[in-house]
Amino acid sequence: MYLEHLSLTDFRSYAQVDLALGPGVTVLVGCNGIGKTNLMEAIGYLATLSSHRVSSDAPLLRFGTDRALVRARLVRGGQTTVLELEINATRANRGRINRSNPVRARDLLGILQTVLFAPEDLALVKGDPSNRRRFLDELLASLVPHHAATRSDYDRVLKQRNALLKSARGGKFTAGHEATLEVWDQHMARAGAELLHARLELVERLRPHLARAYAGLTDASKPADATYRSTLQNQMDDDGVPLPGASPAGVPGPAGMEDLRLLSVEQLTERYVRAFAAARKKELERGISLVGPHRDDVELVLGQAPAKGYASHGETWSMCLSLRLASYYVMLDDTRTGGSAPILILDDVFAELDVQRRRKLAAIVSGAEQVLVTAAVDADIPEELSGRRVKVIPGGIDEQGE
Repeated sequence: MYLEHLSLTDFRSYAQVDLALGPGVTVLVGCNGIGKTNLMEAIGYLATLSSHRVSSDAPLLRFGTDRALVRARLVRGGQTTVLELEINATRANRGRINRSNPVRARDLLGILQTVLFAPEDLALVKGDPSNRRRFLDELLASLVPHHAATRSDYDRVLKQRNALLKSARGGKFTAGHEATLEVWDQHMARAGAELLHARLELVERLRPHLARAYAGLTDASKPADATYRSTLQNQMDDDGVPLPGASPAGVPGPAGMEDLRLLSVEQLTERYVRAFAAARKKELERGISLVGPHRDDVELVLGQAPAKGYASHGETWSMCLSLRLASYYVMLDDTRTGGSAPILILDDVFAELDVQRRRKLAAIVSGAEQVLVTAAVDADIPEELSGRRVKVIPGGIDEQGE
């Protein structure tokens, strides 16, 4: 697939901008702070309904406005689709597909698929677990859009359950609290099991591609791998006996996770219900849910050591790039069932890399159907990424400068 046209109204720094695009490589060149990333962010937001730069929608609206519009014309397998997304300050965002009646923004998920590389990706290795959970959940929603609803349902139940636990702190846990908490336990166990099951499957799909991508970007002296760490691991009952599916004492985490990976959603639901019961006392003391996908992590490993805290700066960058490439390869696997290759977006990445990594990354991505690159100067772009150049100026595009 590829974008043929992008139009923004009141998005970030742009009152109005139109950008014509096409297959192959397009490099957007302009000074830092000029608005190149805003264009890439808009495309990424249209694909995932989230920004790689901020956690809320408010900064996406041009200052002083109460809504922004992102429109794109997408060509996929010879078929053209027009997507429109209205980002609102005070009400729910809305979308349109081929100028139809408004739909939920979530209904746009899965139509446009992108893989976005950015300097913020360093948080995938160096940041807290929420960054890695978000990486998985965004990829899940792109591959199977209904997983966005699964995550939304889980977050809603988690919020309600946490509110109940907080109200029951300090020895005020009554029979009414107990009955209500058991109801929320069932809801959260089911939603959590569906989310965990999907994440476990996705990590297994990512692992071989992660190893392949990392080897391609480096000298392959250290193998790269990823292990999902669930809060169901090391869960004990009130007598100190490991719950089924948990890692027994002294057994490394991956062995325990192998058991969880083989369980069905129904079996995982049962494990969560039992884990909630085992953690009840601690949760009431702290007033917060201690077990569930919201506290899970993905451990990234280089050689025998965790990447976080042990990897060099260059290794960290290579691991981040490899994660994104792995997600690209997973999406390509899906194209064999009738999909289309995702759009690759490299936002100011080459300035962060040494010459060797620049050339290796460029060689890997150059054959994609559409590659969009931003750079402050042409010198940052490897020769392997020859293609159309677009000059970005304050507030728009310099058509004469292309």
